[in-house]
Amino acid sequence: MNSDWSPLIISIKTAFLSTCITFVIGIIVSYLMANYKGRFKGLIDGLFTLPLVLPPTVVGFFLLLLFGKNGAIGQFFLNYDITIIFSWWATIISATVVAFPMMYRSSRAAFEQIDDNMISAARTLGLSEWKIFYKIAVPLAWPGIIAGIVLAFARALGEFGATLMIAGNIPGRTQTMPVAIFFAVEGGDMEKAMMWVFMITTISIVMILILNYWSDKQLQIIGKRFK
Repeated sequence: MNSDWSPLIISIKTAFLSTCITFVIGIIVSYLMANYKGRFKGLIDGLFTLPLVLPPTVVGFFLLLLFGKNGAIGQFFLNYDITIIFSWWATIISATVVAFPMMYRSSRAAFEQIDDNMISAARTLGLSEWKIFYKIAVPLAWPGIIAGIVLAFARALGEFGATLMIAGNIPGRTQTMPVAIFFAVEGGDMEKAMMWVFMITTISIVMILILNYWSDKQLQIIGKRFK
């Protein structure tokens, strides 16, 4: 049995942090898009959803162009002697990008189902747009947001293609569980691969059960609040 647990630690830290990032950015962007009526709404929505339909290696290639030494963002960080490629931050970036559409699509659908009359009534009563967002819209859309969190975490935890492209396979630094599984199979170490497969499957199931339980509790609280 392999005693190196770094892929587990790296995967958990990466999935957790990337989910936090997608949560904050995702609910704000999805709320704005749910209320946006501009002519380019379809195009903007398509760009936000694009990582969901593109192969992970293609997403990784685009990220490599942006964060590589010759990329616009990569050159900016190089001015401060910071290298993103083949670092732990590269795993977070790749996980965040591929997990974002999950959070965005789920949250946007939840925001779009909110009754417009409730938002209009809140504006009539003098509530600011910020208070309408976090006091009315977010609580009403919470079940959809929870679903987005679950999907984003699961997607970040299982990210492989884009991570391998921009973060590589550096044990103890960028080697996540999916990457460890791939190279274990490549090396013929099926016992090691099976261990990581069991680990990532167990974590995913536990997260889904916990968040579903929490979602049910939140629905009960929201139901009492708006009675």
